[in-house]
Amino acid sequence: MAYLRQNLNKAVRALIRDIAAKMPEFSHVKASRILVVAGEARRASRGTVKPLCFRGGRCTDPSGRRKPVIRIHGRRMLYCITLRPRFFRASTPQGRVQTVMHELFHMSRRFDGTLHAGRRHSVLGEDFYRQLKPLVRRYLKQCPPELLEALARSEEVRVLQWLERPGPAYIPGTFRGRTVYTEEQLYYGIVRMVTHKRPEVKLAKPRRKERVEKERVH
Repeated sequence: MAYLRQNLNKAVRALIRDIAAKMPEFSHVKASRILVVAGEARRASRGTVKPLCFRGGRCTDPSGRRKPVIRIHGRRMLYCITLRPRFFRASTPQGRVQTVMHELFHMSRRFDGTLHAGRRHSVLGEDFYRQLKPLVRRYLKQCPPELLEALARSEEVRVLQWLERPGPAYIPGTFRGRTVYTEEQLYYGIVRMVTHKRPEVKLAKPRRKERVEKERVH
């Protein structure tokens, strides 16, 4: 019988839906409008999020620039989350949940295909993590075990990757490349996932009673 590798896209989509359902801070997020792909290394990041629209969900900005449209099974995507190699090779299940929540936290509360202007690392600095980590801790207390188990594999998994990656915004009339991307420009690639265990807190062993004390008891 052929070995069926896990579809990681389904696991991440289920995780995003659960986060949106249980966390009021992420209730605006719609998993069906987020494309998740595996991509190449980018510094030391485990994931990045790309906004696919201009303000208000528009394809064109006031200067006339347009962003390529990504449409999967007829539905336009508003964001693309790219999971980097460290997500697959240097994470714990809990760390992978944090990576996904990190990228969702960047998204605008309007969920219009843009990023939250006040939640950029350049704006918040270390406060970004001070705001995010309590949310991650709260969610992990109620995260279903089966969702964590799906992110705890140490094996090959299937995940969407680009056959042809969308480019940046362009000026209509001067650009001859592809302007609409669909599932035809994606494929399921095989990625090796290596999961690290959370470090356990070692408790100090109780000190044995001195032999003299035992003799006193007798």
